[in-house]
Formats: sequence, structure tokens, C-alpha cells
Amino acid sequence: MRKTGLSINMEHPKKYFLLGLLTICFLQIKNKVFSQSNNKDPFQKIKSIPPALQTIPFNDIQPSGWLKMELQKNLNGFTGHLDSLVPDLILNDDIYGTKRLSKQVKSKNLGAISAEGDWQVQFLWWNSETQCNWLDGYIRTAILLKDQQHIKKAEKIVNALLATQDKDGYLGIYDPELRYKFDNENGELWAKTTLFRALLGWYEYKKDPQVLSAIVRAVDNVLKAYPINQSRPFYTTNPNAGGLTHGLAFTDVLEQLAKITRKNQYLDYCLFLYKDFSNQVINEDAQYAKLLDPNISLMGHGVHTYEHLRSVLAAYYASGNPALKMALYSFLKKIEKVTTASGGPVSDEFIGGRTGNGLLGYEFCSLHELMIGWIDLLEKSGDNLYAEKAEHLFFNAALGNTHPTESAICYLKQDNSFQLTGGNNGDTTDKHQTRYRYSPVHKEAAVCCIPNAGRIVPYFIQNMWMKDAQGLVATLLGPSVLNTTVSNTAVSITETTEYPFENNVAFQITAKSPIRFSLKIRKPQWAIAVKSSLPYKELNGFLVYDQVWNLSTKLVIDFTSEISKKFTSNKEVYFQKGALVLCHEINASQQITKTYPIAGLHESTYQAIQPIAYQYSKGVYASMPNNSCSVWVLNPITGKQEQLMLKPMARTILRQVSFKMIP
Repeated sequence: MRKTGLSINMEHPKKYFLLGLLTICFLQIKNKVFSQSNNKDPFQKIKSIPPALQTIPFNDIQPSGWLKMELQKNLNGFTGHLDSLVPDLILNDDIYGTKRLSKQVKSKNLGAISAEGDWQVQFLWWNSETQCNWLDGYIRTAILLKDQQHIKKAEKIVNALLATQDKDGYLGIYDPELRYKFDNENGELWAKTTLFRALLGWYEYKKDPQVLSAIVRAVDNVLKAYPINQSRPFYTTNPNAGGLTHGLAFTDVLEQLAKITRKNQYLDYCLFLYKDFSNQVINEDAQYAKLLDPNISLMGHGVHTYEHLRSVLAAYYASGNPALKMALYSFLKKIEKVTTASGGPVSDEFIGGRTGNGLLGYEFCSLHELMIGWIDLLEKSGDNLYAEKAEHLFFNAALGNTHPTESAICYLKQDNSFQLTGGNNGDTTDKHQTRYRYSPVHKEAAVCCIPNAGRIVPYFIQNMWMKDAQGLVATLLGPSVLNTTVSNTAVSITETTEYPFENNVAFQITAKSPIRFSLKIRKPQWAIAVKSSLPYKELNGFLVYDQVWNLSTKLVIDFTSEISKKFTSNKEVYFQKGALVLCHEINASQQITKTYPIAGLHESTYQAIQPIAYQYSKGVYASMPNNSCSVWVLNPITGKQEQLMLKPMARTILRQVSFKMIP
């Protein structure tokens, strides 16, 4: 993820720094500081709220079918080889160990094209994010695929990182002279967040008590250094402190650790972090007072905004305070306004107060962070609306950003992608802009989106199944195999499907011995009818099968969909069938601009052969096989109506998703 709202791909850094400040000057609103003695204190803990669903250890779920193929493509490509593609950023910079940051370090190789100067010091933590977000995705991918060679490599990396822990528990990127002593930009909490998420994934797999002990000691070191309600971890004299505010995502670590240890002190600390974050003068959208004001649009660096959704959610559930619930739902309304047809949120670095439409770009990092936010909302609320949103984003925006056959992504992409030559749809105004193209690295911009592209598939897979008090819940649909226990009885469920590319799903439920439990299957909100081979009841958007499951039981479900005509925020028309947004695929020619030593890995641009922005005027549309449809549209060049065949935008390169309405 771009670690700051400021573009680093610059020839004159001070010039672009000022432009960045102008872009977000609207955000410089001093927050209201709420007295702890005020009965309406939004940060007062009332009673924490338990989540409606419980996650399952991620290695209990294995992908199959097309999901396994997607994951394997990543492991064979950028996820499995990023360390060798950018060794200077990952292998050669021992930023958590021998090359910890000190006052003497004034510059560092960050990979991005930039000018030299003291302005770089604020970004010195960047490689910690590159390394550990990559490691997080790498660990989970190797484990989900049961690839022993990569698992052994991951174990070696984890052991080396754990060996850097100080006697007092400190795990991080700063020498003693700097750590916890900041009044400006820093990556203290953010570097820990990215590392600890990876370590928690490794612990979930290995169940090694020494790994858990190291994580607990490291987190407790933070709690000691920044005492709850007695310190200001987000204090800064500079309101534009990207690494500092990334650190609010430390709530991810705290919540996961609370699940494992059952210690509420970590949840209380989530509330404290959000309180301090909200009370500082910083340019961030997710501060409490800003969220409550409906006149303040989302303006900031997109990936910060969308990852902070989870922190607001964590604070609300830790406190049970209705004031934070209001802030959360106000946040959700604001996110809805900036979301495009595909589920991608506006984030071509800044949101800038704009509403989502087909021509605005979204950063791959933002796709990952918002998808995880929707899944977090699903887990806590049990509302299948958020599973719908997570699926919608993953199946459309994320798969539509990922190269269909090669291991590469676009750093930035948009729904209506007419050209992929560096700038937004061929724009050459910024000669340094390269983000709108395919690469397995994107080093010239920042090696942030590729690590998150390695995380998004395993994070989707590991949340496909959850539990509730009655049994098992199929939350996100797709080909998978679940091996778990229910009431101490081993249960295995094989889910066979091409979903979302087809709408029928087969479940083979195997129990070691007959057992009664409730199996809930999420009913997609677009389904107009359901055909099931077993009787069920429908409850809160789930198909509920409550029965005794014998040694082996087969369940087949068919969901019926129809073509749906929808509208974007700027009143353009687009079409959806089932879970898939449809598009007109544009023929294009590929130009390979750089090759890498790893076979099949290269960077490329795509030029449309005949770019035409078709228009729509009450044209007839009809459903076709394979989740596609035909539609009559106007060719503005010839002035004639043409029939287009629309297909899923997933796995497309150039395409037109939305069509301008004409009388």
C-alpha cells in the first residue's frame, strides 16, 4: 500500500509535497477533544460486544478448483519470488535486526524513483511494510497449498525475525535512541503490525508456544511503552504523517491476540488507540469527529481510510458505545459513496472528495484492505450483507485488476479501462505515472501493492468458513475443503463449484460419527430462487440445514440469477448477473516493457486496438449462457446501434463496464 498520501514518483519532491498538502488541506480540521468526565464520552467503555461468528484456523480450510489455481499462480510468480525480484528491499535490508533505524540513518534504498534529500527520512520505514506484508501472504499461501519447500523457507525467515527480539520484548525497526520517542512521522506501530500479522499466521499453523510467547512479549512491550490512557502514540507536530497513522492498524494484531489469549486488555487497548488517533490533529478521514459530520467527505490517502474501517469497528465492539456505532455507520455511508460498480473504492492515492465512477482508479492495496474490512464486519455482525460486499469486491475489482494468465497486477486500475499504458486511460500529463499497467513488482512506484496482491487470495480463502453457536457457516462461496471439529467430532466438507462463474454448489459433508449441528449456507442477495437437494429453513439471509449428519451426506444447491441493470453514482448504466459485474471486453495489443529472470514474469502495457466508449439508450438486453448477456448500445462514432456481448469483468484486461446514458 502506498505508505503516505504523497506521491514519491517525483522529480521535484518539494513541489509535489506542496501539491499533496493542498489536496488534503480540507482535512486539517481540529478534532473535538471529549472530556472523560462527560457522560457522552464516545470513548467510554460500556460493555464489549462478542462477535456473532467465530473464525476458523486458516489452515483448516484448503482451496480447490479455480481458487487453488489462482493461489498457485501467485506462488509460482510474484508471491513466491518477490524476495529475489527485489533483494535490495527484502533480503539486503535487515531493518528489524542489524539495520534498525537510528538517528544516523538519513537515507535508504526504497525502490521507488525519487530525488535525494532529507524529505526521504519520513519514509525510511517503507521496507518493513514491503517485507512483512509479503511475508504474511507468502506464509499463508505456502501453508494453504501445503507446499513443504516454501513452508521450510518461511520457517527460516520467521526464526530469523524472532531472533531479533530484545530482552525486554521489543520487536521492531528502531534502535533504543529512537523507539517510542516520536513527535512526527514514524513507522513504529506500522512496522510491528505488518510483522506481527505474519507471525500470528505462522503461530496459527505451528501452534508453537514459543512463537506465541514472543508475540505476547512484543505486544506487551508496546502497552508498557505507550501506557493506556496515559500516553499519546499518535501525537505529531506534522498532520501529514503517513507511517504514524498506518499504525492504527495495530488493532488487527490486538484483536487476533485477544482471540488467542482471551485477554480483554488487548481489546481495551484498541479503544485507547482509536481515542488517541481521533484526538490528534492529523489529516485522516477516520477520526471520530470527522466521521460524524455528514458534510465532510472522504478526502485522504485511500488505503489509510479503508484499513482504518477495521479500527473503528474494533473500537466500537470493544466499548459497546452507541456513539461509536453512529460513527461506524456514518463511515459506511461515506464509503458507499466512493465505491465503484465493481466494489473498488476510489483510491488513486487520494480519495479527494470524489464519488466512485468508472473512470476513477483504485489501488490494489485498497482493494485488499476494504475486502478485509467487509469480512471483519461479517464476523462481528453476522450480517450476510458484508459477505456480499466482500465477494463483490474480490470477484470483480480484484480479479479484474489481476492479469488473467500472468503473475502480475495493476497498481492502479479502473472499471472502464480503455488503455493501460502507465497513466489513467492513456493520460500522459504526469510523465512519471506508471501505475496503470501490469507488473509483478511495481518497484518504480512502491513495492506495496504486490505484497497485498499476495495476501488477498489467502485472506479470502481463510474466511470462507466460520462457526457460530449452532455449527458451521459457509460465509464466502467457492471451491474449498474444510477440515474441522464440531463438538469434538471431526467434520470434513468438500465444496465443489465454479462459483461465481456458475451458480450451482455441491457440498459433501463427512462426519467421523453421526452428529447433529446446524449448517448455514449464505444465500447470495442476488439469488431470486433457490433449488436445494435437502430441506432447509431460511433465516437472516442464510439457508439453514439443521439435522443429524451421518458419515457422508451430499447437498446440492442451485441459485437462480437474472440480469440486473444498475446505475453508477454518475448515472451510467452497468449490468450484473449473479455475483459478477459484466463488461464489454476491448481487444488490445500487449507490449512487454521489461522481463525478469523468473520465467514468465514481465511488465507490460496494453493498447486498445479500437477504443470505443459505447453509450446506452434503453437498449434491449438479454441473458446469455455462462453468466453473460447481450445488449444493444450506440456506437458514437458511427451513430448506429450495435449488439455487444458482455462478459464478467473478472479476468479481463481492457474493458468498458459502465455506459453513458443518452436520451
